Amino acid sequence: MQNNPLVTIICLCYNHGAYVVESLNSVINQSYPSIELIIVDDSSTDNSKKVITNWLEKNPQIQFIANKTNLGNTKSFNKALKLAKGEYVIDLAADDLLLPNCVTLQIDAFKKSGYKNLGVVYGNVKLISENGTFDSYYFPVNTQKKVIENRITGDIYESVLSGGNSICSVSAMIKKTVFDRLQGYDETLAYEDLDFWIRASRQYEFDFIDEPLVQKRIVTNSLGSDFFKKKDSRAKKINHSTYLILKKAIALNRTRAEDLAIQKRIHNEIIHTLKINDFGLFFKLLGLRVLLVKRKFFKL
Repeated sequence: MQNNPLVTIICLCYNHGAYVVESLNSVINQSYPSIELIIVDDSSTDNSKKVITNWLEKNPQIQFIANKTNLGNTKSFNKALKLAKGEYVIDLAADDLLLPNCVTLQIDAFKKSGYKNLGVVYGNVKLISENGTFDSYYFPVNTQKKVIENRITGDIYESVLSGGNSICSVSAMIKKTVFDRLQGYDETLAYEDLDFWIRASRQYEFDFIDEPLVQKRIVTNSLGSDFFKKKDSRAKKINHSTYLILKKAIALNRTRAEDLAIQKRIHNEIIHTLKINDFGLFFKLLGLRVLLVKRKFFKL
């Protein structure tokens, strides 16, 4: 590895006009010297594009993609990924902030890790309110600001399947070769992270940095809140994507233990569908549960 390999940070913006400048400044103010920033505005309906354009007057070297139509996160990211020259990549939402030593700590982790097939390093995250005040840590910490529960590292595939190894995506640095091999995000899905972590952990090892790397903003209209809405078109797309992700994951499984791990997540999703009254999705997930039972007795 070079002493300071190039890191590409892709900053996706959609109606983040109130936060995007702070987010972009957190990138250019990193302690790490070798960074490529690519900004994508996904046809925002607020003043985001104008705010970014004004910021670029003082930073003309930065690449900016302004989508003419709203493409969504997966397509917008992949569009920028094709331009990325870095050896490593960070996917940054325009309402989140990198702490000043984020990239330095991530590169150091790649350099020092004992894992031979390391593809992803990630860390802890400070959750902040919309106005920037501290709320909590993504992974709870002790008085020394270290995580209370040790993270599983290395081969985390089985843990990701079961839902026990959640990763805050904005805290992750990923080798560009991982994205290349997996052909970026799956553009057929309404959200990207679970599917990507499953596919990446099937083939690569993960390591954890026990430090806060990022400030992630908690916003009232976030994608995560849509998982729980009843009779909402966006929620239906998101939850259907979860079904598709789990169906894809079953095809990646190689052992009975892995089938048992994903069975746990499917069980939780079945309960979730009942809470949101999505009975069509309930029966689809039940079909996956039946498939796993059949796999126990037959080679499918």
